[in-house]
Amino acid sequence: MRLAKYRLVAERSLLAFRFISHGPKGRIVKKVIFSEVNLKGVYNLSFGDLDPESGNIDDSVVSNNGDSELVLGTVVATVYAFTNVYHSAQVFATGSTTSRTRLYRIEITKYLTEIKKDFYILGLGIDGWEEFKNGIEYRAFLVTRKKPNLDI
Repeated sequence: MRLAKYRLVAERSLLAFRFISHGPKGRIVKKVIFSEVNLKGVYNLSFGDLDPESGNIDDSVVSNNGDSELVLGTVVATVYAFTNVYHSAQVFATGSTTSRTRLYRIEITKYLTEIKKDFYILGLGIDGWEEFKNGIEYRAFLVTRKKPNLDI
C-alpha cells in the first residue's frame, strides 16, 4: 500500500519507530511501539506524541498539526515494516478514545480494498471479532499479514 509518509527511524528490533510530524504547531516527535500482549504472537500497536521528559508515548494529546493523513500513512508504514519481520504476528489496535477509534475505522474503510491485498483484517463489534465490513462501528481492529512484500 503506497501512502505518503514521513521518514521513519526504527529500533533494530523493529518493535519501536519514531518520526517527526511537521506542521503549524512545529515539529512533533511521534512514536509507534509494538508490544506483545499476554497472548503469544499478538502485539498491541501504541502510538502517540513522544513525551520528551518521560520518554513515554502520550496517546491522549491532540496535536492538530494539520498532517493527520501523513501521520496515519506513516503508522501504516510501521505495520508493514513490523510484519515484514514478524510475519505471523497479529497486530491489535484501538484508539485511546471512541472518536479516535472511529477515525481509524474511517481510514481503514477508505483503503479497505488495498489493505485486503496484504492483510486479513478483523473488527471487534458487539458480538465479538468478525471480518471487517464497511458501515460497522468497531471498538478495535486486528490485522495479520497475508504474504509479506519486502518492498515498503
